[in-house]
Amino acid sequence: MSDKEVILTQDGLKRLEEELENLKSVRRREVAERIKTAIGYGDISENSEYEDAKNEQAFIEGRIITLEKMLRNARIINNDEIDTDTVSIGSTVTVEDLEFGDTMEYAIVGTAESDPLQNKISNESPVGKAILGKKKGAIVDVTVPAGVIQYKIVDIKK
Repeated sequence: MSDKEVILTQDGLKRLEEELENLKSVRRREVAERIKTAIGYGDISENSEYEDAKNEQAFIEGRIITLEKMLRNARIINNDEIDTDTVSIGSTVTVEDLEFGDTMEYAIVGTAESDPLQNKISNESPVGKAILGKKKGAIVDVTVPAGVIQYKIVDIKK
């Protein structure tokens, strides 16, 4: 069974590589030191510092494996691949909520990079799916748990 392709922008690739490097070079050493210190406290069977450090170590190792797998299966979106005529991954899209008149700007990214608090939405999110492949001026229906929201695509840029 093949691994799922991970779509990343250049910025997303850089962030994941930096996180991986930090986990391998800094965090591993810090946790190893915490484990060493906790072992020095004596009986590890009832040592909460040791348990906590071992749990953190397991989390870090799991995250390293996940990041390495993501980077191995990454497809990088280059700026020259981004079309400003239609919405695609890497596009920055301005949409207008037709009911309330609010405008929002979203960067369309792969799921590994999505961060709604930074207005980076996944191509697999309800809004991302609805606007992907659409042109400026298009009106799209987005199905959300609260019902259907209509957006007009106001602008598409890189």
